[in-house]
Amino acid sequence: MELRHLRYFLAVAEELHFGRAAERLHMAQPPLSQQIRQLEAELGVALFTRTTRQVALTPAGARYLERTRAVLAAVDQAGVEAGRVAAGEVGRVSIGFIGSATYSLLPKLARHLRATLPDVECEVKGEMLTPEQVHALRDGTIDVALMRTPVPHQDLVVEVVRREPLVVALSSQHPLAEAEVVSVGDLRDEPFVTYPSEHRSVLHDTVLAACQRAGFSPHTAVQAAETSTLVVFVAAGLGVAMVPESVGALQLAGVTFRPLAEKTSVELAIGWHPERRTPAVDRVLEQLRISLADPDA
Repeated sequence: MELRHLRYFLAVAEELHFGRAAERLHMAQPPLSQQIRQLEAELGVALFTRTTRQVALTPAGARYLERTRAVLAAVDQAGVEAGRVAAGEVGRVSIGFIGSATYSLLPKLARHLRATLPDVECEVKGEMLTPEQVHALRDGTIDVALMRTPVPHQDLVVEVVRREPLVVALSSQHPLAEAEVVSVGDLRDEPFVTYPSEHRSVLHDTVLAACQRAGFSPHTAVQAAETSTLVVFVAAGLGVAMVPESVGALQLAGVTFRPLAEKTSVELAIGWHPERRTPAVDRVLEQLRISLADPDA
């Protein structure tokens, strides 16, 4: 039995006339009648009663019609769903976020993805340092990464989407919290709260380079892998921190953010593994580009 036999049967059952059914199917009547007889012979039951005046369904034919409609509807739906998967409208994508983007960009990006790709399940993994994201892209733990450059990415595709200035995070009780602008040199004698150096954090290296350009090496008082923890340590007065401007989205009591006189910035990039791209990943990448191109995002 083939699907065409079910479609032939459905046409005859709905038309209850072989001639009209044949026209509907764009075929001649004799081959259609032959196909229906073959179907009945294969099933071992009569599906129709035939007289010179009318065609009618037998009780077995009526029940078979119910099942046939369900089967053909399921087949058609399977085709629609397969097409949506191939078009990237359905699927599952895991996205890794660096810590500073987790709090500033994640809420807006998540809303944008839900609105534009409602049937793509997006699993979000926040507070991932860039080296951790590189490993996760390579082993398939995540499909897309929002990361900081530079990235050792010979086997990855990394696309810079925006630049973000660094600011200094200070305890609100710190004397420099009243300043309109803070110079990196003003932080020479301050203890620093930093991202972990042993994990080769991009921001750790950027802050270190900025301080060295100002003629000193920062004294690290405490390290924190998570951005929220880092800002809490600043609020507690354990030190100062240089962070991307978007970290101000945390709006934690006891912390003041001030611009730096020196124009120091970091890049935000989208990364993915070219061998693990799916239509759903392509759709997510497209929407991330659109959303991140918005200066208010």
